[in-house]
Amino acid sequence: MPVQHRRDLAFLVLAGLFLGTMGMLNILGLTRFLSLGSIGGWPIVVAVGALPYPVTFLCTDLISEIWGEQKAGQVVWVGLLLNGWIVLILWLGGVLPGLAGTDSSTFFEMRRLAFGAVGASMVAYLAAQFTDVRLFHFWKRFSGGKALWLRNNGSTLVSQLVDTTAVVLISHYAAHVLPIRSGEPVLPQLWAFILSGYLFKFLAALLDTLPFYLLVGWLRRWLEVPGDGVELGHEDPRPLPLPQPRR
Repeated sequence: MPVQHRRDLAFLVLAGLFLGTMGMLNILGLTRFLSLGSIGGWPIVVAVGALPYPVTFLCTDLISEIWGEQKAGQVVWVGLLLNGWIVLILWLGGVLPGLAGTDSSTFFEMRRLAFGAVGASMVAYLAAQFTDVRLFHFWKRFSGGKALWLRNNGSTLVSQLVDTTAVVLISHYAAHVLPIRSGEPVLPQLWAFILSGYLFKFLAALLDTLPFYLLVGWLRRWLEVPGDGVELGHEDPRPLPLPQPRR
């Protein structure tokens, strides 16, 4: 397979995985909350839609590393359009007449929860993903293209905190879709959602460090991207020196 075809295929797979995960996240959203155990007595409770979310940061980090900040930003903007497309279809599904005699309660409950999840995630998504991309390239410039672990974790850990905080606060105060226990103080419950959600994403970010290293190394070889930190489209354009005749 020609190298350009390999590059196009790799970008399509990463962008498709990113966008597919975003779509799945917004459909599943807040339909169910999961208890994933506890660490030191602190429970890890996350919405089912958050399970695949760390994959999106791995995808944008890989795109940032191989294709650069501009390509990563383009994928983020397309993800925002995808969010809008989901909202449009859910809205149309609710306003168009349904088949008489059928029960639509499941759809409308899912629609209500998805609207809350999408509304919260659209704001959080832009803030977190652009934070991730910008910080990734800040650390990349700071390290001179070295220290993959620094830009991978340094960007993701901060952006995940931005995302988790924004999603929880907007989901409660704007959409009112979090399972808040009435009769108990609200702020401690919100902090519990934020801290447990961030703890899950924090652990996922640390666990993806090794896959990130392996994938970057493999992609650089398979896509023939020379040099640490070099991005496609920014390879050294200077021709190789001609061999000197032997005297």
